[in-house]
Amino acid sequence: MTDTAPTILIIEDEPPIRRFLRASLGSHGYRVIEATTAREGMQLLTTEPPDVVLLDLGLPDGDGIDITTEVRMWSRVPIIVLSARGQERDKIAALDAGADDYLTKPFGVGELLARLRVALRHSISVVQPAAEPVFSSGGLCVDLARRQVLVEGKEIHLTPLEYKLLITLVQYAGKVVTHQQLLREVWGPGYTTETAYLRVYMGQLRQKIEAHPARPRYLITEPGVGYRLRDAPE
Repeated sequence: MTDTAPTILIIEDEPPIRRFLRASLGSHGYRVIEATTAREGMQLLTTEPPDVVLLDLGLPDGDGIDITTEVRMWSRVPIIVLSARGQERDKIAALDAGADDYLTKPFGVGELLARLRVALRHSISVVQPAAEPVFSSGGLCVDLARRQVLVEGKEIHLTPLEYKLLITLVQYAGKVVTHQQLLREVWGPGYTTETAYLRVYMGQLRQKIEAHPARPRYLITEPGVGYRLRDAPE
């Protein structure tokens, strides 16, 4: 598993289901993080932003539909609902709230993996709705389908948060992205004043991507405003 393996957040209170999901996803190269309550799930959504959320509807401290509605106020992360509720009205309610898909328990590993692949493709198309999900600027290449970052042909290994920050900038390549917008999209709405987070991670990203981090070619600072990913460096 690489540093940029897709991260799946499981919000599920039943230990047997979590064990099943952890083993199944881990054996197929996914990075798994877990929460047993709605509160823990919302915290992980902001501190360790996942690529896909697997969400149980019946949590001890909240309903999954309400959680989906809240998340959709600030995030487009794909949400796949996992529930024992098989009634059509429950599925419609979850999808209307903003869920991307719905699996009724019990379900098979093959079906789950297929749904995850679709969710990840949708996630890529949201970031960059192009025929070829590859961003290229000078010697920097970000292959969103392969989750691979290359600089001058050499693969660069990023942490999940570094990668999340980079692809957010890729989404707005050439445009200035404010500190608050980056913090909201990468860490969540509760972090819009935590500019120190952004400075630290931007510094780490520059150390890995830029030949001269103090004189960046790609990750440009817009003083007092935010950052811009230069889409056509000279």
